[in-house]
Amino acid sequence: MEYNVGDIVKTKKQHPCGNKEWEITRVGIDFKLKCIKCGKVVILPREKAVKAITKKI
Repeated sequence: MEYNVGDIVKTKKQHPCGNKEWEITRVGIDFKLKCIKCGKVVILPREKAVKAITKKI
C-alpha cells in the first residue's frame, strides 16, 4: 500500500490517550505520525510503521 503525507491511518494498538487514528506528516525511511486526538508526534522506522498500520481512512 502506498502512503502519502496527509493520509489518515488506523493502527493495531491504540495510543495512551485512547485513539487509534493518526495523520501521516512525513514519509521516507521514517514515518512521522501525529495523533488525531491529542496531537502527540511520533517517528517510527518505515518497517515498524507499515506493520502497525491496519488501514487507510
